[in-house]
Amino acid sequence: MSYFYVKALHIIFVVTWFAGLFYIVRLFIYFAEAAEKPEPEKSILQKQLALMQKRLWYGITWPSAILTLIFGGIMLYLYGSIPSWLVWKLSFVVGLYVYHFLCHAIFKQQQQGLIKYTSTQLRIWNEVATLFLISIVFLVVLKSSLSMLWGIIGLILFSAILMLAIRIYKRAREKS
Repeated sequence: MSYFYVKALHIIFVVTWFAGLFYIVRLFIYFAEAAEKPEPEKSILQKQLALMQKRLWYGITWPSAILTLIFGGIMLYLYGSIPSWLVWKLSFVVGLYVYHFLCHAIFKQQQQGLIKYTSTQLRIWNEVATLFLISIVFLVVLKSSLSMLWGIIGLILFSAILMLAIRIYKRAREKS
């Protein structure tokens, strides 16, 4: 019975963690785009966006990442064994934490007023979390390493379509 309570809490914090990861990169994009605005608009926007980033990152995203890890660890303990699909899932989760730490580096840079990536680069970066989400969910639901092969093929196709969509969107923005 306690396993299901822990699982529910784990899922809740996974959802809030992903929400934070998706939104923080959108704020990075807006912060980078604000740098192209004339003063005083630039300063006003960047000050507000930096505040929003800070509240989101420390108030939602970091706590959710930590609680996801805690409840995931408890679930792993209660599960009792590690099947092959779970090894793959945990590998993607490690990758997601690497992504989280890289987002933290971007967060720290922007909090100091540094912009090292264009809005287009950040839009592509925003889709990395989507790829992790899709991979992890399919592994958890299908629980099959063979499905993993089809999942990787689908992921590659999805990534290609995503990159094409980003290019089309960029061209449309440049025209207007």
